[in-house]
Amino acid sequence: MNDERSAPLRARVTGPVAGVLLVLAAALVALAWTGVLQTGDTETAVGLAADRIPGVTVLALVVTELGNTVGSTAVALVGAAVLAVRGRAAEALCLAAVPLVASAVFTVIKRVLDRARPPADLQVTFIANESLPSGHATMVAAAWATLVLVLWPVLRSRGRVLLTAFAVLWAGAVGFTRVYLGVHWLSDVLAGWTLGVALAFTGVTVLSLVLDRRSRRRDGATAA
Repeated sequence: MNDERSAPLRARVTGPVAGVLLVLAAALVALAWTGVLQTGDTETAVGLAADRIPGVTVLALVVTELGNTVGSTAVALVGAAVLAVRGRAAEALCLAAVPLVASAVFTVIKRVLDRARPPADLQVTFIANESLPSGHATMVAAAWATLVLVLWPVLRSRGRVLLTAFAVLWAGAVGFTRVYLGVHWLSDVLAGWTLGVALAFTGVTVLSLVLDRRSRRRDGATAA
């Protein structure tokens, strides 16, 4: 990682992306809650339950535990600590804050909508609380997308590719386990992924605006 001060991703780039993703997340949540996607959800859940393989199920349980909300928050906080030590306090605050905001957002949505989980006979480990959106999917997407976006300006090309690839594969794996284990509908996970990435882009947009404003103040003070 290059520790020299680098400009964050521009708000004029991340802002529109955040807006589109927030609208898409809201649409997915609405479609899932109204039952429009229920046929596909049910077919996916039943099909995966019928095709489970014991070894894959054990691996899925491990991945889903490592990628739970606590695990994703820990990744963000460790990354934030490293950034803070390297003198990037604003980036560190962004990386720490986005998953915490994501946790609050998905919790409120879950409790307001109160969508039921898949039936108990489809679940490997029984969970009875609210289903939409998937907390695992929201948090893993929020934490890792924010990490990628915050580090993007300071990484070389290879580092960007490797980090992005790992983030996509890991978030995909964690989300897949929630459907495979029968504890979430597919639309719960799709909504969670989209919401998490949307909040990541929103957080980085705020970061960019704050740092840009700070830079303009510093330049104005120097000119004076």
